[in-house]
Amino acid sequence: MEEKFKESEEVRKPEVVEESIWVAGEAIKKAPKMYGVPTGVEGLDHLFFTSEVQEGKVVKKLLGGIPAYSVTNITGVSDTGKTLIAEQYTIKQAERGEATAFITVEAPAPFVSVGLRERAKAMGVDFEKVQDKIVLIDAASHSKLRENIPDLLATLAYAIKTYKVRHVVIDSVTGLYEAREMLARTVVRQLFNFMKKWYQTALFISQKRSGHEELTAEAAGGYAVSHIVDCSMVLSKELILTQAQSRIYKKPIGEMVRLFRIDGCRLCGHDTRTHFMEITELGLVKIGPALSGE
Repeated sequence: MEEKFKESEEVRKPEVVEESIWVAGEAIKKAPKMYGVPTGVEGLDHLFFTSEVQEGKVVKKLLGGIPAYSVTNITGVSDTGKTLIAEQYTIKQAERGEATAFITVEAPAPFVSVGLRERAKAMGVDFEKVQDKIVLIDAASHSKLRENIPDLLATLAYAIKTYKVRHVVIDSVTGLYEAREMLARTVVRQLFNFMKKWYQTALFISQKRSGHEELTAEAAGGYAVSHIVDCSMVLSKELILTQAQSRIYKKPIGEMVRLFRIDGCRLCGHDTRTHFMEITELGLVKIGPALSGE
């Protein structure tokens, strides 16, 4: 018994992984250039910024979109505009001439294409001119892709190489670990590392349970998933039922108020306030003024 224990200890002897050690001066040389990627969502792009030194003073500089090569988690309960943002982002990138892989986990690809076409029309974009820049990966119809992450990533890598994809949208990432939520962080970590390896700018849509309606970044089964990604955006909705709510939101009782907040972005600075959000009759998300009115 003691011999087996000694053999086990020898097998598990700690090993120094020298290639994991970086001097910051060398690491920064490998870092991609920081710039903003426009999202196609009115009012969102000016909420991200970087800083620079001018005449000895640090000044804020608008980034003009989400950070390139970032992985952003967009979370909220149903009917808060998550998929609309993903679709607007996809159409915007296609209009810019950059290919996006849209991994659809909830609805089959033909139905997703209808939503994308409607979003394009609402944005004033000719869908026929941009449709070839959108690559749909139908994980909703192929359980093998939902249940086997290596197969999904191999398929995505093939699409990236074949269609020169620069952006990835997954709607929804929670659908990749449903009924096995203890694996949520493992699944998201695999996806996150893949996006970094392939230099993709990515949006992960995640569903929140109704019990998590408050403006937190914790998704259903999230287990601190938001700690893995670069940035989190939280979408919320609230039905005004009391005079107190009416005074806070400056809307009459019975109205629905939608809220938006960036819950951290480690790649750049960002607006930290809670903002009003609107979904127009044409199905477009718009980020409005800050709730504080400042």
